[in-house]
Amino acid sequence: MKNKTTDINEFTIQKYVNSIRPDDPKILAQLDFGYSYDGKTVIFYEIRPFFENPERILNIEYAKIQFVKSKKIWKLYWRRASGKWELYEPFPEATHLEKLIEIINEDAQGCFYG
Repeated sequence: MKNKTTDINEFTIQKYVNSIRPDDPKILAQLDFGYSYDGKTVIFYEIRPFFENPERILNIEYAKIQFVKSKKIWKLYWRRASGKWELYEPFPEATHLEKLIEIINEDAQGCFYG
């Protein structure tokens, strides 16, 4: 029997992504959500077909959460139109990943979902 360790942070990330994915398969073909996670950095992105060539799929990054081991905190960033990551204000950090995911989901500043 294989020993499979559950990463609570990845479980939290998957739960969030699954909660925002469209239920309708027709919409899902045009807009989906995904993430990358390496144990210390999470990047959330939209998955869309390129409007000029629907065969080409784009991953449009919109939020990044990074763990700072020396301070034991997570920092939240949003992506500017220029492609540059900027620290999210007024709540740029938290000790728990869930708190920053809540901030992304609320999107009070209109930085993540436009």
